[in-house]
Amino acid sequence: MIRMVGRVVLAAVLLVALLTDSCGIAAAQDRRQNQPGQFDFYVLALSWSPSFCEAAGERGTPPQQQCAARPYSFVVHGLWPQYEKGFPEFCQVPAPRLDRNIVSSMLELMPAPRLIFNEWDKHGTCSGLSQQAYFETVRKMRAVVKIPDAYIEPTEQLTVTPDEVEEAFVEVNPGPTRDAIAVTCDSRRLGEVRLCLSKDFHFRACPETDARACRREKVVMPPVRGGGAAAR
Repeated sequence: MIRMVGRVVLAAVLLVALLTDSCGIAAAQDRRQNQPGQFDFYVLALSWSPSFCEAAGERGTPPQQQCAARPYSFVVHGLWPQYEKGFPEFCQVPAPRLDRNIVSSMLELMPAPRLIFNEWDKHGTCSGLSQQAYFETVRKMRAVVKIPDAYIEPTEQLTVTPDEVEEAFVEVNPGPTRDAIAVTCDSRRLGEVRLCLSKDFHFRACPETDARACRREKVVMPPVRGGGAAAR
């Protein structure tokens, strides 16, 4: 009986200790969660526009501005503040209303006003930057990344492996290794290339982002639409 009571007491002590530790961890996360400017690095998400437009057409979704005749290839989906594990979002509710002049200035890189508004509300408000400074950072981050020649304006559908795409970005950009880049996909198409960068514009590893990468053996990249020069 004494031994049993002792075991119960010991189990209770261990449970209290575990709950105390868990609460301490949770409290630390809660203090940081969704505080503007409090994050570790950025993910620059570059969406393969032809895949987006093809999938939207299959769903019967009304066409976006980027799905018109202009031959968009990779476009900026967003610039997302990240923690080492997890990420903040919607750090100001309601978000400060975005200046339409900023929206107009970003359409070359993010060719849909709704996308720009949504990205500001969900991610930009977590950057700790003003509207102007956040979208200037988007522009600078995009300028850091060079697109491999094969993916600038393909006129025919490409079949690639996620590893090939990652390696192509590593080869043409100074600094990144494969663990700084993640390729996403749907059931058959390449979706995005996500690149992890520090706040001072240097590529860096991001294990959690990399762990969510596409696991398919091969994916397709539909060709760009229309004619003319695609954004580099």
